[in-house]
Amino acid sequence: MPLRRAGGQRNNKGQRNDDGNPPSRRVIRNAKIAALPLGFAGRRMAGVGRRALGTPADVVDRDIQRRTAQHIFEVLGELKGCAAKLGQILSVYELALPPELAEPYREALTRLQDSAPPMLPATVHQAMAASLGPEWRSNFREFEDRRAASATIGQVHRAVWRDGRAVAVKVMYPGARAAVLSDLEQLRRMCSLVSVFVPGADVRAVTEELSACIRAELDYAAEADHQRVFAAAFAGDPDFRVPEVVAQRGDVIVSEWLEGIPLHRVISGGAQAERDRVGLLALRFVVSAPERCGLLYADPHPGNFRILPDGRLGVVDFGACEPWPVPQFHPLVREVADAMLNGGPGELEAAARRHGFATAQHSFDEQALAAEVRPFTDILLHDNYQMDKEWLRRQVMRFLNPRLNNVNRHLDLPAYCAPFARGVVTMLGLLCQLGTTGPVRDEMLRWSPELAEVVERYRERAGQPADLTVVRLRRAAAQERTTAAG
Repeated sequence: MPLRRAGGQRNNKGQRNDDGNPPSRRVIRNAKIAALPLGFAGRRMAGVGRRALGTPADVVDRDIQRRTAQHIFEVLGELKGCAAKLGQILSVYELALPPELAEPYREALTRLQDSAPPMLPATVHQAMAASLGPEWRSNFREFEDRRAASATIGQVHRAVWRDGRAVAVKVMYPGARAAVLSDLEQLRRMCSLVSVFVPGADVRAVTEELSACIRAELDYAAEADHQRVFAAAFAGDPDFRVPEVVAQRGDVIVSEWLEGIPLHRVISGGAQAERDRVGLLALRFVVSAPERCGLLYADPHPGNFRILPDGRLGVVDFGACEPWPVPQFHPLVREVADAMLNGGPGELEAAARRHGFATAQHSFDEQALAAEVRPFTDILLHDNYQMDKEWLRRQVMRFLNPRLNNVNRHLDLPAYCAPFARGVVTMLGLLCQLGTTGPVRDEMLRWSPELAEVVERYRERAGQPADLTVVRLRRAAAQERTTAAG
């Protein structure tokens, strides 16, 4: 029987058949994305009328944001691919909303996460043959046609490799690459929608960075290379497990299977002690990766972590990785952090301009900037810190405040910092979902001599004794690196 066309056909009752692939007909996909700005414009027009009739402006603006986000999530859920990835990024915004406004976002995100129907077995077999050849089954002792999990632009199947190892087979939806690239081109033309979430931002730069991240995740060969680097660097680690890559060809990656508890389950019902433990482990994995692997792990969302039976944290999905650090990064950390902790608003302004967060032509309130970064400097000044949704909500809502005097409207993000910023925002979202409490600062200082030096300078200025904990952690990190190299 011939395979159905991607995107489905209609039967004689006019109902849509769906084979689980993203809609790939360009006209259909473009029409769905084109509906986003049209809907936004309509809501803006209606908002003008509501204000004229006396509805408070802040109520109208919140309603426009709520309805626009729900529309975006619903459309992206149908398109999948870059859609699902954008949904993951936008989920941090849902975390930051006041409880009375968050429910519509949460419902839309749930639909987005659950909206990817599985590929039919015939479509899976077609995709496997396209990458591994017509005799692809000879590589496996067993292969489960039913998917074990969804991936951003494909799905994961459980199988047994020819040598007896249990493996995870990640296979891309047929036609997904062309469809996602088409989506990205449309989204680039409509980047003004980002202003719904980040008023005043350089929305074109934000959209270009998101597009670059998503394009990179279409390259399964690069993803497999990243995973091999991480697996080698963390081999034998008592706290982490990265599955080895068994094979990669075309749009298929075969990796060792990790049996474990998804982090989502800990977030929804885990004991606080376990939330604290796995939160700090996830943070350690991310902040140690540049030094141990020379790569930034920029996608630390809950779906990429598993708690293994022996207590280690398993990590999967290495599509969103970048060579790191770039040459400008360490000076930026040292000088900006030093200005934040040991300087004043003037020093912070000078450091921000020196590292490209503002140009000479842009003026901004340095006192407001100092107040904006203070909650983040607090993390560096406490032995233990509590990360929770309320903390994240306060920071993000302040950042998104639509007031014209919001200092964030007058600042830019240097292009080379965008992958790091994405990783930081996602990591903060994860820690706050878990409600992690503990030595967050020490985990950061352990792998950043620049930050450790700045904190020690602060303690000296405050007349405090040297932080022996930081010294001990730096020595422990150096010992770990020496052991790993040996």
